[in-house]
Amino acid sequence: MRARRGGRTVLHDVRLAVARGEVCGLLGPNGAGKTTTIAAALGLLAPDAGRARLFGEDPLLAADAIRARIGLVPERDGLAGWMAAADYLQYWAVLQGRSLGAEGAFALLAEVGLDTAPPGMPVARFSQGMRRRLAVARALVAGPELLILDEPTNGLDPRGRRQLLGLLHHLARSRGVGVLLCTHLLEDVARICDRIAVLVEGRTVAEGALADLLGAADGRRYRLRLGGPVPEGAAAGDGGALPVRVLHGAGEEALVELGAGIAPETAWRALLFAGWPIREVRAAGGGLEALYLSLTEPGGRRGHDAPADSDATTNVAVPGGAAS
Repeated sequence: MRARRGGRTVLHDVRLAVARGEVCGLLGPNGAGKTTTIAAALGLLAPDAGRARLFGEDPLLAADAIRARIGLVPERDGLAGWMAAADYLQYWAVLQGRSLGAEGAFALLAEVGLDTAPPGMPVARFSQGMRRRLAVARALVAGPELLILDEPTNGLDPRGRRQLLGLLHHLARSRGVGVLLCTHLLEDVARICDRIAVLVEGRTVAEGALADLLGAADGRRYRLRLGGPVPEGAAAGDGGALPVRVLHGAGEEALVELGAGIAPETAWRALLFAGWPIREVRAAGGGLEALYLSLTEPGGRRGHDAPADSDATTNVAVPGGAAS
């Protein structure tokens, strides 16, 4: 799918899958297209080319049916501050054409850890962490199959972040709901996500099980200590492709990743021949941060570019009967 806003192409080809009972992290720099992807999935953004698919349906043609199966927690919660939490959940249920009695409202509050709050306390007096929990409870009113959260831990202190992330992990496991966590905070993703998808400039550049993606890069990253800056033009290997990708370079340090099938000794000889003043080579630790930098830094990998008139499909699939 291709989508444009303000004369700029913001989505090219986005693909990710969220299984029941798992948490998927949608990562990317600011402006990568995370929020726009959510808008497309909800049928709020008409594509210029191609199609979007959610639960196997076109969000533009089946918006009501699709939204009934989704719980959304936007970055700005929009809660009614003058109401008590239980009253607000019942009010929200009515707006959604559903029935939720006081018992059901209190059960939801207990599920998100708000059962200890004074029953009559207005939402305006809630802490930021309590407000985020109430926003999650609101999203659960419809009994969704997919829960989408946009930057849910923004503004929370460390304790609040840990509690909210623990809640999301619990909901995925206990309810069997798929959770799509849109964030730029790598610590949150590393803590609870089973899968990740990384967006760069509106394209999916990596998607899969987090453990698999981290394992694929294990043992291929090195830190180089240089005797001086890399000579101008040397990064291109005298016009040819280098056997490494430069993930990060600052002063006399560089973080590189070996190309597939390239032996370390072969890579170092090629770099020396290209003018790199290598003085020391050390194996670099892996982890999510290194993987993320390798995919999003200017010198890192980019996904396969879709043509400008791409008919590719944006898919947010929830396997297990929810979508194909």
